[in-house]
Amino acid sequence: MELNLEIRGQGYPILCLHGHPGSAASMSVFTDVLSQKYQTIAPDLRGYGNSRHRGDFAMEKHLEDLQQLLEQYQIENCLLLGWSLGGILALELAIRDLARGEALGERNRFSGIILVASAAAPRSDHPPITKQDLIYTGIAGIINYLKPGWLWNINRFGKKSLFRYLIAQQTPEAYQYLASFGVPAYFKTSAAANKALSNAIAHGYNRLEDLEKIEVPCLVLAGECDRHITANSSKKTAQKLKNSQFICYPNTAHLFPWEIPQQVLQDVQEWLIASSLPSNGA
Repeated sequence: MELNLEIRGQGYPILCLHGHPGSAASMSVFTDVLSQKYQTIAPDLRGYGNSRHRGDFAMEKHLEDLQQLLEQYQIENCLLLGWSLGGILALELAIRDLARGEALGERNRFSGIILVASAAAPRSDHPPITKQDLIYTGIAGIINYLKPGWLWNINRFGKKSLFRYLIAQQTPEAYQYLASFGVPAYFKTSAAANKALSNAIAHGYNRLEDLEKIEVPCLVLAGECDRHITANSSKKTAQKLKNSQFICYPNTAHLFPWEIPQQVLQDVQEWLIASSLPSNGA
């Protein structure tokens, strides 16, 4: 299917994959900066954002869509950047590309991978969700959408809502990101996308043993307090990758790029330079 895309900048391409719920717009924390030196390509995945889809589908369809996108735009080599579910899809693309390359005798399409709050064997330690959690989340979300980053709302409702498991530092800046990108993405995530992810989780997912085949530079970023995909599962992923750097940010959770965006972008840019990865079309 035709995916809705946000393409920004010029130079060496970076395929930026959002999480669940998410959208191309939610990746702006990365694309705003990286598009100054690279070409960032951020799709709305099938069933998310403006990539509307009729009927149910399996998670594998995301990979088919992304491979079709790369062929359509004749992208023979690029970087992968994936947040949460997007990181899992990035790993799957890399693993499948290695198998394709071996079979056809072709070089790898992907020159590097950045994983954000993601893992090859994702594990969660999220506490059970209560009725009170849902009530406070609804109130905090509505007020924050109307008045983003309002400290009174954060202190009164946000810190008692499910947002406390997504954001550890509870700053107005993080809540402004939630209002601008999190809430719209949530409401534009289809029932089919929710079902596809639920079915995949039910069947389990573990690609740790396949990571040794990946030799390109990898950067694995994690939030110390992440309850959705634990920092430990991200660390195990980094340990299995042959050429990886692992950074765990203290006092941050699953949405840490919205908590400490300057630090995250600085680390990403420094890694890109240190790894001698191409930019500006080089």
